[in-house]
Amino acid sequence: MEKRVEVSANMAVSEQAVEIVERKGTGHPDSICDAVMERISVALSREYMERFGAVLHHNIDKGLLVAGQVEKGFGGGRVLKPMELIVGDRASYGTEKSSVPVEEIVKRTVRSWVAENLPHVDPDKHLEVRVVLQPGSEELAGIFGRRGRVRVANDTSAAAGYAPLTPAERAVLATERLINSEAFKLRFPEAGSDVKVMGVRTGSELDLTVACPLLAGLIESEAAYFKKKNEMHTAIRDFLSGFPFSKVTLNLNSLDVKGQGTRGVYLTLLGTSAEDADSGQVGRGNRVNGVISLNRPMGTEAAAGKNPVSHVGKIYSILSHLMASEIYGRVKGVKEVSVWLLGEIGRPIDEPKQVFVQVIPDGRAGREHYERGVVKIIDEFLSRIPSFTEELARGEHPVC
Repeated sequence: MEKRVEVSANMAVSEQAVEIVERKGTGHPDSICDAVMERISVALSREYMERFGAVLHHNIDKGLLVAGQVEKGFGGGRVLKPMELIVGDRASYGTEKSSVPVEEIVKRTVRSWVAENLPHVDPDKHLEVRVVLQPGSEELAGIFGRRGRVRVANDTSAAAGYAPLTPAERAVLATERLINSEAFKLRFPEAGSDVKVMGVRTGSELDLTVACPLLAGLIESEAAYFKKKNEMHTAIRDFLSGFPFSKVTLNLNSLDVKGQGTRGVYLTLLGTSAEDADSGQVGRGNRVNGVISLNRPMGTEAAAGKNPVSHVGKIYSILSHLMASEIYGRVKGVKEVSVWLLGEIGRPIDEPKQVFVQVIPDGRAGREHYERGVVKIIDEFLSRIPSFTEELARGEHPVC
């Protein structure tokens, strides 16, 4: 294993001229796929542990949410065709002595998540679930029969994490969380859950474009729509005044055009565009720290649903961000830090092939200072990989 620390003269992201950040909310089709597949992995891991005392081979990271069809207008509407969620890739169905009811677990888990997070979607009427999971290959499944303190990696994969979040990243993340918060929904029950926030910071100014559908059943007319939209705009704008920008521009539902009736407003029947406009797919949503930040190093792995004890695409995606946060918090004189982890198939997951840390200093300390502090933290994290993977299997670290 190679561990390398670089003290960089690069400019921190928060100091760059332009920064672009995106966040997809709870009801966005891509976010639904990520969250549901991760919940299925946690449910299967729990079942495997209860039956066999260990997490068996599975990767529930191939999922597609196919948009349905609805008829809607001011005052309400009806579902013409339900959405369909296709759950795919690989899962162990147990042994001859103890079989695992994978399909039953998947469908129960999907309905439970939808009932908890999409209050206007009836999981029995508005969503069909198709399970196309198959047992894994003999070679990959065999990894789980090997003895050892930790599993070996079942893929060659790299991941990257960073810290701290910039003010723009925090603002984008917090704006979506605000709109989908219980307090905001009590004040504005008309707001759907399919929220998308795109932010661009230019210098010290932040420009946010927010998409948030309003529930057709609670909007009686075009005038009522624009009245409620203006009230929401004011509430979000007031919230953003607490962030350190010289100017904030907020654009809410930018496609709206007055005088066009239902064709000129963003209405939803069920709260999500998956009802009739937009399908979703695993891996197209937020990174594991909750944002899609285009100025940052990013891996290409879809962490959601991957096996929590052997797939380094998932383990390292989350671990790299945790490492970066710890380095930023504990090593003095760090302005910004990025961490890259590379795992190699067949290699123990607590022995990455490459660990690379880039530190942007906020002071004049020498390279030895940063290297000593960073390497100590890396070793601490790698030494507790077994307990960390158990935490992942229990769903204790969010992935979207």
